[in-house]
Amino acid sequence: MSAPHLLVHDKADNVGVVVVENLKAGTDMLCVVTEDNSDFHLTSKHDVPIGHKIALRAIKAGDTATKYGQDIGKFVQDVDEGGHVHVHNLKTKRW
Repeated sequence: MSAPHLLVHDKADNVGVVVVENLKAGTDMLCVVTEDNSDFHLTSKHDVPIGHKIALRAIKAGDTATKYGQDIGKFVQDVDEGGHVHVHNLKTKRW
């Protein structure tokens, strides 16, 4: 298997983390689920910096973001499958 572009930690997650520098829009990403070492492909809709998240499916504003199988916040904007997820469309529920 070649090196992944995106890591997903748990099958329940709806976001994955970019693990390569200079990911470009239109990239056919190799995505690996670390929970069971399975993989799938997804196309990036945007240029996304390393360490940022990408939506694994279309997500609506108000939906919960799940990473590591845990609630990490609330989407404040709709995000398309393959879309960049960061502070512009995801906020903590703590305050």
